[in-house]
Amino acid sequence: MASDLIAFGDALAVPGVVCLWIAVLLRAPGALRAPHQRGLWLAVATAAAAMTLNLPDVVAYAMGRDPDYAHTIGLVRNLIGVLSAGAVLYFVAAATRGRRLQIASGVGTVLWLTVLVVLDAAAPDHGTHTIPPVGEPVPSLAYWLVLISAHLIANTVCVSVCWRYSRRAESRGLAAGLLLFGLGTALAGVFWFVYLLKALFGFTWAVPANPLLMNVHGLLRAAAILVPTLFTFRRTAADTATAWRLWPLWRDLVHAVPHVALNEPRAGRVLELLWPPVPRNLLVYRKVIETRDAILILGEYVAPGVPELARSHVAGSGVPAQRASAAALACVLKEARQAKLAGIPQQRSDENALELPAALQTSAEGGDLDGEARFLVDVAQAYASPATAGFTA
Repeated sequence: MASDLIAFGDALAVPGVVCLWIAVLLRAPGALRAPHQRGLWLAVATAAAAMTLNLPDVVAYAMGRDPDYAHTIGLVRNLIGVLSAGAVLYFVAAATRGRRLQIASGVGTVLWLTVLVVLDAAAPDHGTHTIPPVGEPVPSLAYWLVLISAHLIANTVCVSVCWRYSRRAESRGLAAGLLLFGLGTALAGVFWFVYLLKALFGFTWAVPANPLLMNVHGLLRAAAILVPTLFTFRRTAADTATAWRLWPLWRDLVHAVPHVALNEPRAGRVLELLWPPVPRNLLVYRKVIETRDAILILGEYVAPGVPELARSHVAGSGVPAQRASAAALACVLKEARQAKLAGIPQQRSDENALELPAALQTSAEGGDLDGEARFLVDVAQAYASPATAGFTA
């Protein structure tokens, strides 16, 4: 059972390290631009480096060479691990805006690193750092207690802060990121607590679970810093789908009222999405604004009685009640566009302007842009439907 647990944990070592490095590289540009993200990014980057040096193949390679090489790999791995613990404390300090904690994390990290180097140098000649099942820890018990204390203090503080702030976070992405990071840090804390029991009391019954704890911790931390990227990807995918659905309606309306478009429309829908004329995060915003402006202008070409005829036509076409308003507007826009293109004079003035549906009125007053986009998608679907094609005033 213990050997199976160790094998399973070791099997996750390479995937965990690969995921960590992918997350570190993907989040590097954002972390460099945003100071409040640097502590978290540095904590994950240093954890990735330490876990890379702790891969079973790397350890086996180091052990197969001379003792000095194995000693160097072990010492560097532990120093990077302490640097990761310090970065975790810095991340916590940045999240809580605790100036004293930020200073303490920096001073504590330097102190921990210095003490480890001094204890390592003061110990008798030795190879890799380890706590053997029998005998004294290498290089010394004091060395391991300092190393373990650095991780346990940093992890305990981090788990506490992540749990507290995840419950207060208004953003679902931030709450999810904090929970994932806190859970991964908790597993790392259990990992080091197992080492503490082994160093002080010789307890080894929980040691087989350590590879699994450490590698799942790596996967969770990778997921934690990728949460903003995943939310951005989801938003981009949703915006792309909305722009795709709006495009036929937007194209027809802009063709009738070209001056509402900020940029020259692309030749086709695919090209519009692959090479948008505005920043991608503004694509849906511009489509919604330009479509609404075109509706307002085309409303001046709606003849009296047409809105009532459109509502009657929709009611007799079996359109669901929740989409009746959008379908009626689609019928009105079809007639107004044809009137505009045919050169028919304006039918309305400010005194008898076309009454917009509630969704467009709310957005025009600074309301929900997402709600307006959803409504306009319904209008676009109705605009291309047979029921609208069969409407004539």
